[in-house]
Amino acid sequence: MALVERERWGGSCPNVACRPTKAYLVAAELAYTVNELSEWIGVDCGPARVDLARVRAWNDSIRRSQESWVELLESSGYDLVRGEASFVDTYTVRVADRELTGNRILIATGSRTAVPPIPGIERIEWIDHITALELEQIPESLLVVGAGPVGLEFAQIFSRFGSRVTIVNNGDQIAARADTEAAGALHAALAEEGIEILLGGGVDAFARDGDMTVATLPGGRELRVQHVLLASGRVANTEALGLEGIGVDTSRGYVVVDERQRTSVERIWAAGDVATGPQFTPTAQYQARIAIADIFGVGNPHADYSVLPTAIFTDPELGAIGLTEREARAQRHAVDVVKHPVRNVTRAQYTRTTHGLFKIVFGSGTRKVLGVHVVCRGASDIVGSLAPALRLGVTVDDLASVHHVYPSYSEGLKAAAEQASAR
Repeated sequence: MALVERERWGGSCPNVACRPTKAYLVAAELAYTVNELSEWIGVDCGPARVDLARVRAWNDSIRRSQESWVELLESSGYDLVRGEASFVDTYTVRVADRELTGNRILIATGSRTAVPPIPGIERIEWIDHITALELEQIPESLLVVGAGPVGLEFAQIFSRFGSRVTIVNNGDQIAARADTEAAGALHAALAEEGIEILLGGGVDAFARDGDMTVATLPGGRELRVQHVLLASGRVANTEALGLEGIGVDTSRGYVVVDERQRTSVERIWAAGDVATGPQFTPTAQYQARIAIADIFGVGNPHADYSVLPTAIFTDPELGAIGLTEREARAQRHAVDVVKHPVRNVTRAQYTRTTHGLFKIVFGSGTRKVLGVHVVCRGASDIVGSLAPALRLGVTVDDLASVHHVYPSYSEGLKAAAEQASAR
């Protein structure tokens, strides 16, 4: 069995995406806690100063090296081929001057940062989630283009490191796919930390002025920043594959797959960011397992995203599972909602947390929970643990009646559910 890779063994997540990014978030949270809470609590430790070169070195030290990846994969019996693959026919790919033939082929080439068509962008040296992790000096100022998970996480990282950060976003809310009230709570938390968030318009133009980048915003405002971080979308890595030559269907560059991860061409599958469907590390793993099971005829697995926990790893985190209130109403559910503010949760009071909420969307007649949206520290753990419950049809009354740990953030979920008892 052969694996072809052009850049990084192990893929994006462990090397340049979710894992190293979360390490930087840990460093940023530590600095923030020292600077914002230590004196109030009574811990004398002086102001925290971030040495970005040392943070980068620490991050690199806890990351698996490429040599280690090669050793792991080769010891598992894979033939590793370094280079970029392109299809010769439905059975064959070419990598440099070598041709590999197989009865079954899985495409998992991932995606990369999309470069928006902004005038002047070709004249500036923008960074993204990869090159931001290569910086060894904290930028004095940073403009983040895009307010999705990547943009929000990096905005808070560098703000807490000491940068002056501005986010611009074409949409009218941050975290566009999130529940509106949950996104609003996170917006308020980030703004309170000093991050400027500009919604409803992107960047009209970029220009270079010496070592600085000048961004012209709607209305004529000019923003001078040291760095611009692009985080407004992704592009599938399919151009070099030659998919059109073998008849593999794509949509906006992404490989079209069915619920078994099968493409339009027999014996070819696709999984991960390159394929149509949710773009998350856990779903990439999930899709790969479905594809491999189908390739080798093991069981009859089908992709199902009806109960999919997601999280943005800011502080507070924004965790979600199931339908937003808007989605539930759009699907014509008879909807009711209960909420509980995080400031009333004992655990949150230890850190003077004021922005956040616990929101449950449920059927007003069935009482069945349709969605849960949490903005607080540890929200990812809370919504992740709810996946089996929602799959099994948990009701809001079930959430109100079960035991919860006190004092924990999950107490807020019980407090929200209890408000439904009188309805």
